Amino acid sequence: MSGTDASTLTENAAGARPARKTAANGAGLALALRFALREMRSGLSGFFIFLACITLGVAAIGGVNSVAQAIGAGVATQGQELLGADIRFELNQREADDAERVWLESLGTVATSAGMRSMARLPDASDQALVEVKAVDDAYPLYGELITEPPLPLDRLLEARDGVYGVAAPSLLFERFGIGIGDSLLLGGQEFELRAELVAEPDAVSDGFGFAPRFLTSLDGLRASGLIQPGSLVEHTYKIRIDGGASDGELRQLTEQAGERFPDAGWSIRTHLNAAPALSSNIERFSQFLTLVGLTALVVGGVGVANAVRAHLDAKRTVIATFKSLGASGGFVVTVYLLQILLIALAGIAIGLILAALMPFMASAALASVLPVPSQAGLYPDALGLAALFGLLTTLAFALLPLGHARDVPATALFREMSMSGKGWPRLSYVVAAGAIVAALCALAIFYSEERRIAAIFVGATIAAFLILRAVGWLVQSMARGAPRVRSTALRLAIGNIHRPGALTPSVVLSLGLGLTLLATLAMIDGNLRRQISGNLPEIAPNFFFVDIQSTEVDGFTSLVESRSSPEAKLIKVPMLRGRITALNDTNVREMEIPPEGGWVLRGDRGITYAVNQPENSTLTQGEWWPADYDGKPLVSFTSEEGRELGLELGDTITVNVLGRSVTARIASFRQVEWETLAMNFVMVFSPNTFAGAPHAWLATLTDEAATSQDESALLNAVTRSFPTITTVRVKDALDVINRLVAQLATAIRAAAAVALIASVLVLAGALAAGNRARIHDAVVLKTLGATRRTLITAFALEYMLIGLATAIFALAAGGLSAWFVVTRIMTLPWTFLPEVALSTIVIALVFTVGIGLIGTWRVLGHKAAPVLRNL
Repeated sequence: MSGTDASTLTENAAGARPARKTAANGAGLALALRFALREMRSGLSGFFIFLACITLGVAAIGGVNSVAQAIGAGVATQGQELLGADIRFELNQREADDAERVWLESLGTVATSAGMRSMARLPDASDQALVEVKAVDDAYPLYGELITEPPLPLDRLLEARDGVYGVAAPSLLFERFGIGIGDSLLLGGQEFELRAELVAEPDAVSDGFGFAPRFLTSLDGLRASGLIQPGSLVEHTYKIRIDGGASDGELRQLTEQAGERFPDAGWSIRTHLNAAPALSSNIERFSQFLTLVGLTALVVGGVGVANAVRAHLDAKRTVIATFKSLGASGGFVVTVYLLQILLIALAGIAIGLILAALMPFMASAALASVLPVPSQAGLYPDALGLAALFGLLTTLAFALLPLGHARDVPATALFREMSMSGKGWPRLSYVVAAGAIVAALCALAIFYSEERRIAAIFVGATIAAFLILRAVGWLVQSMARGAPRVRSTALRLAIGNIHRPGALTPSVVLSLGLGLTLLATLAMIDGNLRRQISGNLPEIAPNFFFVDIQSTEVDGFTSLVESRSSPEAKLIKVPMLRGRITALNDTNVREMEIPPEGGWVLRGDRGITYAVNQPENSTLTQGEWWPADYDGKPLVSFTSEEGRELGLELGDTITVNVLGRSVTARIASFRQVEWETLAMNFVMVFSPNTFAGAPHAWLATLTDEAATSQDESALLNAVTRSFPTITTVRVKDALDVINRLVAQLATAIRAAAAVALIASVLVLAGALAAGNRARIHDAVVLKTLGATRRTLITAFALEYMLIGLATAIFALAAGGLSAWFVVTRIMTLPWTFLPEVALSTIVIALVFTVGIGLIGTWRVLGHKAAPVLRNL
């Protein structure tokens, strides 16, 4: 320290004249910065964990949000291609009437298409498969390019040749049937020739998720198949390219105008401003989830920040003592080391932001094979700024308390004590400042989340876990303190190390506990989902769903199925229509604030039915069922959970649009429905007189526990041959598709959880490193008193094992409780405790605590005794 620096330090500490107070403060800050930079010349030893934790958390938050914004930008900039239009009108179970068609054509060029699910089969009827039929006219596509192999013009691809229409299909369908280009398939009563492999549809993403391969043909071909019957579940779509283009405001005006001109049309309207709402919503929700996981990793890393700051101040205790001996105030000491911490944090944030900025570019290629939309790689300042703010606030929140302890420790105590760890709380101002920063972190996490209720629960659970982990650490130490004396020297040392002053127990439990809890939670949710889909569901779900059964076919279909099923088989048939809820209590749903959890009921069309008697797989929770001969005003029974989420009560009215007709019905009852059984369940069941005379098809399920795979295949083949217009869905095949989706989602979630676990391991390593000074002292003294290296390594291993076991037990309890809540309350599925998850959690905890602990301890045991004993 130069004479000038010491003089300035002494003058500032003593308190300069009031007239020079501002100048002195400025000089003090400059001097503090000079000292901070000077001390950092020796490197960042002890701060690598700090850097890694901040970098990891910032990169996770910034990268996830940047990728989400890149995908959103891709959807926004290519909305016309993804939607295949400037504006799209969709009708269920009916085509546009003359007046509607004239108005649509007045807007610009119209491309008409129709979509439905049906069964394609080989000409010899030896095999069949579910397909997603998409029939288009000559104007398709209005935007983008249809890519086939070999490349063919649309008219040649789909035209009729000798009464056989053309079709394009993805390679999956070719592989499914083992056929090639030029071969034929039957759809309904019409033969189709496979003329090309379908490589890419420009508007595929706007059509939604499909359970089956695409079957692209012409509208004439679909009409010739005989699949379009009164009541058939077919979607008619009218895509419009507006001549000369249209501004965002003009598109919104057109949407409003369509509602005013045709209030009973019941169509779904979408513009290229919202080309893929389901995809955008899912990506947004998933990015929010990953952001919260990244924030958890950052908060876990905050424990590493606190450990690193405490260890750094411990190593600098003689320097701090010198500062205070020369008259430096506690505030000046805090300023010096706070500046150091902020500089190191800014370095970690900068590295994290660089990694986050690169993620959209790296993800662009990786996501190309997963998402049907291109991501627009680039820099997204909002996402990066939010990540930087989270990183900075986390650093301050966890650094202030250790700095507060350093402020009030006198110079004499620093020279006498081995450790900087202070007992009790620092000054109130530091506690209040740290609490305010933590509150700001929580508020930001909730404010920037679309699902704020879930974000609030997540934040609350994290805070609770933090507090409980502190209590677990204290409980483990109390149990060790009260444990009876054991004969084993190594075990006695291990128990003593757990509860001695400055023990690692609180840091290890806290650092590893959060990461393990998150991992256990996600693993149990994933395991229960898989168990439900692959285990329980096939046992309780029906074997088949049969869709689009015409009224003229019901008797023949019933006879065929019953003749080919076991006597115990159960065939259930219900009428099936499609309707859209347009108003609740005479208020248009577009004008209402709908809670996110109930919004899905109002999005798109819902399957509806009518029934004389109460469905056997439901239970009335409120109200009464209508009499069998009821002939009054329309009544409806609504599912209780969805009704509660929408704020509905008995006596409220619901308006649905069915086949272009608006029907208002009063809620007569609420029903509890077990959706997880996959039986025929409907949100709305109407009184029979509501749709008297309306054309509709029938839906049926078959449950036959005695049926083998061969029996199911034979029945599927027989129904498809005898009733080619009936769509048959084997539940096993649908569950296989869902299982693959769950597996992909689980992989992404595990990767996210791994980020938090890596942060936990980093913090664990930092906590163990921070305790090395005390470990060296203990090891040297014990070796001097005759302890062998084997005894010491056994003692340390037992200590880490006991702490790791306690942490794993907490993680299992907290993770199991969290997973139970998600599975039973949010997903409304049965819950099962999974012992394999419990075992793996314990193993991971022990491997990390014992493994990392022993690696650090081995180095401690190698220290020479003389240098340590000389300083005692």
